[in-house]
Amino acid sequence: MARGGRKYPLIVYRHLLNRWWTPMVAIGLVMVLLAYGEYADPVGRILKRWQFLAVVGVLAILTGIFFLVIRQIAYVQPFRGHLKVVTPFLRFNISYKRILKTTTVEMRQLFPPRSMSGWMRDIFEPLAPQTALVLELKSHPLPPWALRLFLSRFFFKDKTPHLVLLVKDWMGLSTEIDSFRTADGALPKPEEGRRRDTLLSRLPKK
Repeated sequence: MARGGRKYPLIVYRHLLNRWWTPMVAIGLVMVLLAYGEYADPVGRILKRWQFLAVVGVLAILTGIFFLVIRQIAYVQPFRGHLKVVTPFLRFNISYKRILKTTTVEMRQLFPPRSMSGWMRDIFEPLAPQTALVLELKSHPLPPWALRLFLSRFFFKDKTPHLVLLVKDWMGLSTEIDSFRTADGALPKPEEGRRRDTLLSRLPKK
């Protein structure tokens, strides 16, 4: 298996799932306690309401644990020849030859908070001042409908082929991508660029 670079956790998924796993576990525990109270009551035991509460409580707890676990498997990792993007429900590769350029932009410039509803603005607020790495692409690595179905809206600034990657160490990710792209010939090697500049400088000026 080809050796890859570092794994860069996708902050969007960690942020969104962090907002859900704790409340789900808390709700589940409350439901389980209510189920125990119903079971302790002779009337509740006869009516078997405790069973419904117990099932809902256990499902909520398991869902919360599921959210806690899958937030760890959302990341992007550079490899030789491609960039690997992994999310809880979708994973795909982006060939470096598909990448036109990379830019860095603050999230609030990509997604103006004033264009969001109140609850979405509250969710987005901690992400707003952070810097994202935007991959401008020649074409989508998968059908656009599939990408938008399985990825958060904060991966897309508009309908053009691109991908917004929000990671903590965006400089490290950008450096690794450029390094792999240069090695694959998707970017000119630095020494080739310098040699070309030197040859141009030797040409007689008119």
